[in-house]
Amino acid sequence: MTFSIGDVPLDILVPALCAGLLVIATHVPLGVQVLNRGIIFIDLAIAQVAGLGAYLVTMLWGQDVSTFWMQFGAVLLALVASWLLVATERLSQRYQEPLIGIVFVLSATAVILLLAKDPHGGQHLSDLLAGQILWISQDQILYSAVATAFILVAIGLLRHRRNAFYSVFAIAITVSVQLVGVYLVFATLIIPALSTVLLRNSRVRLGAGYLMAGLSYAIGLLGSAYFDLPTGPLIVWSLALTGLISALVLRMR
Repeated sequence: MTFSIGDVPLDILVPALCAGLLVIATHVPLGVQVLNRGIIFIDLAIAQVAGLGAYLVTMLWGQDVSTFWMQFGAVLLALVASWLLVATERLSQRYQEPLIGIVFVLSATAVILLLAKDPHGGQHLSDLLAGQILWISQDQILYSAVATAFILVAIGLLRHRRNAFYSVFAIAITVSVQLVGVYLVFATLIIPALSTVLLRNSRVRLGAGYLMAGLSYAIGLLGSAYFDLPTGPLIVWSLALTGLISALVLRMR
């Protein structure tokens, strides 16, 4: 017997939740660092660059190219962008956020220009932004689990090295954007960190962020299955509402 919620069987929802938990594992601690460094929109820029890299690989070698090479192209371009941002930060930290915005808008418009002649361009763009978390394969989860383990170790070892942070961040964002899309990457990175900012104990803050994000993903997935709504955008709203409630509760303490 196959259990389902709405028209979506649990054997689809469970891998999707696993993918979400992998994203949460790296993005909650990275989000805290992003807020502390004041580079809020860097994940949007790097995520968009990673998406551009993945699409360039498929454009050059065809739709049947392996997931490994798509990830390789995405990681390579994301690392180049992160190294560029390291160089610009050395020149002028004051203007780092506007430069991050420029990287985002250039990569976003590059994707649109490349997709202009593609008959399936609209769908590709939607997949990049909103993701396809319900259709995650077991191979993707296994690859992402291994990558997540290495990223978490790197976060712990290199968290005080500013230049290394950009590279670790680029790899984490690249892995995540292939799983859940640009919108969820940004929401998962920023909302848990922002909603728990009143917690001074770093471990308690991380724990609260993990709990809030995990609950939000579960609610979003269940709501998407039950109401037959797009999964990624609904999880974003779930994160926002849960984050707002969490912030209000913490403020009333």
